[in-house]
Amino acid sequence: MAITFQHVPHPRIANRKKSGPPKTTDEHVGFNGKVALILTTVVGTMWCAYAFGVLALIALPSATGSPLLLIQWVSQTFIQLVMLSVIMVGQNILSRASDKRADMTYQDADATFHESQQIQAHLLEQDAAINTMLDKVTKLEAALAAKS
Repeated sequence: MAITFQHVPHPRIANRKKSGPPKTTDEHVGFNGKVALILTTVVGTMWCAYAFGVLALIALPSATGSPLLLIQWVSQTFIQLVMLSVIMVGQNILSRASDKRADMTYQDADATFHESQQIQAHLLEQDAAINTMLDKVTKLEAALAAKS
């Protein structure tokens, strides 16, 4: 009697070795996508938010004539111009954090994979030791049976 387990690696393992974790920068974009990325990168900065704030403040004196004009200026000019850039900055930060989390998860999964390979190697060593003991027990049983 012998232990004859053969480990068959999952096909995903070979594919996993070829690629790392997905990142937002890996996405394929055409011409329009490149233009959008450039504009998003420029508009999604706090410097752009400051510039939009100054631009909105230039129009403030004309909006102080009545409460309705002031409300329209705040909602249509200031909030739309300035908050657009501020929200984009926040989204950029969240995107980078998401990429870092994806990379950490990938590294954790990779470490777990390597640990499982070590466990597999350890189990193979144990199988060999058990097979050696089983061979000895079989020989001892045969020797005892021959004496009786």
